Amino acid sequence: MYQRKKSLFGKDVLLSSLLAITLIFVYNKIFSLGEDLDTFETISFIKKEPNIKFGFDLNEVDFETKKVQKGETLSSILSSYGVEDHKIKALEEKTKKVSSTFTRLKTNNKLYVLRNDDCGLPTNVVYEPSPFEYIVYDLHDEIDFKLNRKETQACTEISSGRIKKSLIHSLKERDIDTDIVNKLEDALSSTVDFYHTEQGDEFKFIYERKYIDERDMGIGKLLGAYYKNDEGEFYSIYYDNGKTKGYYDLEGRPVKNTFLKAPVRNVRITSGFSMQRMHPVLKYARPHFGTDYGAPYGTPILAVGDGVVEQVGYNGGNGKFVKIKHDRTYQTQYLHMQAYGKGIKKGTRVRSGQTIGYVGSTGLSTGPHVCFRFWKNGQQVNHLRLKFPRAQQMNKKDMPEFLATKNRVIELFEGIETTPSNYAAKITKKKNA
Repeated sequence: MYQRKKSLFGKDVLLSSLLAITLIFVYNKIFSLGEDLDTFETISFIKKEPNIKFGFDLNEVDFETKKVQKGETLSSILSSYGVEDHKIKALEEKTKKVSSTFTRLKTNNKLYVLRNDDCGLPTNVVYEPSPFEYIVYDLHDEIDFKLNRKETQACTEISSGRIKKSLIHSLKERDIDTDIVNKLEDALSSTVDFYHTEQGDEFKFIYERKYIDERDMGIGKLLGAYYKNDEGEFYSIYYDNGKTKGYYDLEGRPVKNTFLKAPVRNVRITSGFSMQRMHPVLKYARPHFGTDYGAPYGTPILAVGDGVVEQVGYNGGNGKFVKIKHDRTYQTQYLHMQAYGKGIKKGTRVRSGQTIGYVGSTGLSTGPHVCFRFWKNGQQVNHLRLKFPRAQQMNKKDMPEFLATKNRVIELFEGIETTPSNYAAKITKKKNA
């Protein structure tokens, strides 16, 4: 009996020991886990970074993308998603008071449906009428809508080169967007004749390239331009302080003088001013008191300066033409037009660079071109040989800020080489509103 109790006692001791060891082990594990509890909780319940699009956090809503199909309307799409008829009618009435643009959908454009969950009714619908803007339709109790502009990002780029055949050829050779030409002409057209470029001419320019949703939207502002030819070095700095805006030379004078160098962009001179020229139609020599710019049919013809339309009409060999009086001294005439610009008639006031007509071949002409004629004090002259007075310097109050802008641009210019090799480098990025 004693031996049996002793045996049972031994077993109890053993079981108690095992239990104690187990409890100690569990306690240590719990204690160890407690030390890392904060880390454990942080990992398990970490909050997702906001994914904002059109002002909504896509982590918080059900977001469905849809392409507009042919024949679909905003009303039919809303109805297909179960939106109540009274809400659809309320939205139609509200948008009708502003513009049909807010309900007219274009085939293949994107539309986005937002819901609190995938089984619920739409709370908002977003439509993109263009890459630059979007409309948010609010389908809560208070039906509403709002047109929003997308945020534009701008990347500043610099490019340079030397002319081999033409400016366009040099740009294409370097894979530079040729849309920059129009902006270069705005910046330097009063000082540089881009239709008489020579081999070896140098150019440098700094410009912005626009991006929306990381999509390339083309060239934005031209921030600075430089051109060097046999006549010298020419600079143009873009400056805008909200009141004063435009292109200026290094001394703060507007680079746009009284007149543009040519009435059309990016074309060639096919016949110059001459006292003795063989007429291509009449086949005999006679004076040519104008400069012919060959261009495709329909190319816009621009007024080379501010003025008032003096004549509009058709006159034999001149075909359709427009004549502008700029002041007491200067007049210009544009011949062989295909059609006149919108609103162009006698007495119309026009601005420099305004479209006054379109290139054609009316009258005595062998092909599409504009014959540009220039009068000074009642006498026709070769406008390419005229030198006009320089514009007045900007307001002295604006000069310190302008000079700071100029110095930044010049510093960039000094770091640009004009070697024949391709040179187009992104140098900085910034956001524009």
